[in-house]
Amino acid sequence: MEPKIATVSQINGYVKKILDHNIILNNVWVKGEISNYKRHYSGHLYITLKDEGGVLKSVMFRSAAATLAFEPSDGMKVMARGRVSVYEAGGAYQLYIEEMIPDGVGELYIAYEQLKRRLEEEGLFDERRKKPIPKFPKTVGVVTAPTGAAVRDVINVITRRCPMTEIIIYPAQVQGAGAAESIVKAIEYFNAANAADTLIVGRGGGSIEDLWAFNEEITARAIYASKIPVISAVGHETDFTIADFAADLRAPTPSAAAEIAVPSAIELRGMLNADQNRILRNITGRIDSGRLLLKRFKMKTPKDKIDEYSLRVDALTRSMENSVKMKTMTLRRAFSEQAAKLDALSPLQTLSRGYAIPTKKDGTVIRGAKEIKSGDEFTLRLRDGSKDCVVK
Repeated sequence: MEPKIATVSQINGYVKKILDHNIILNNVWVKGEISNYKRHYSGHLYITLKDEGGVLKSVMFRSAAATLAFEPSDGMKVMARGRVSVYEAGGAYQLYIEEMIPDGVGELYIAYEQLKRRLEEEGLFDERRKKPIPKFPKTVGVVTAPTGAAVRDVINVITRRCPMTEIIIYPAQVQGAGAAESIVKAIEYFNAANAADTLIVGRGGGSIEDLWAFNEEITARAIYASKIPVISAVGHETDFTIADFAADLRAPTPSAAAEIAVPSAIELRGMLNADQNRILRNITGRIDSGRLLLKRFKMKTPKDKIDEYSLRVDALTRSMENSVKMKTMTLRRAFSEQAAKLDALSPLQTLSRGYAIPTKKDGTVIRGAKEIKSGDEFTLRLRDGSKDCVVK
């Protein structure tokens, strides 16, 4: 029995298929230290990840590298997510990196990404279900720590912009163990008591560990379930928490959330004044137009109307007489022209020039000498009469 012989390409292709269909290796996080880092002119990154026991060649294509929030360097410890496959031409397997973060926040970041992906697939971030933020809320509920810059900023901004808006502060724990449960309890209180028109849920900035209560699943679900519109106001302008995605609106800071939550009384006053001036101008314009119409079509006495109608009748009569005269002159002129044409064609005009018309007894006109013979009688019509004649 002859042995089966495979080519190098077949072996590499076969191994590639095995690795590509491996569920674990198709989406795996790898922790290691960067060495032999090189950024190719094409934008691709070539990296070797190593630890105490080995090395793993890796590549990050330009599209994925463009999303990096840091510049990799040799000696940096990172966590990279990607798939393990074979580069067939080189006959070596390598990690194709799709995402990479500095090590240290890796575990939290992975948990964040997994929860975000799961809740997004479930529909908690769907834009179509987000509630509009009321333009003129009577009461704004604030869920945050009772002390600190965040609560002071919210109170100051709302008081300055719209002093008539009531502010209800629900003191909540926003950091550490039990913080997520405290935030959820506050949101549920406002909804159960229907105590506010808008909710601001947030805190000041901090590290990912400090902000983790806003990345908890129970916090996201409480915000999603809230019947009162929620503005997420965690103080970090560039990064997003899970609460930001679940909220009806995201503000980069607590101060910005307060700006969004209430209108400016000064701006409203200016708008009202502008509307009032516009209404007054419209009313004044209508009054002036009405006065002009009354002046143009003022009420008249019956005698004024009769006089007006008499003048109109006189004018119409004159117009009719002029029309009749013009028509008569036109017809007379046309008649004279037609009479002249008929007179020019009349036989009498021919007779007046010295001609005569011979006719037989029966009135037939004699047109040639052959039509009569000697002894025949005929009549000769002249200009001033006729004579009976005999042919000799």
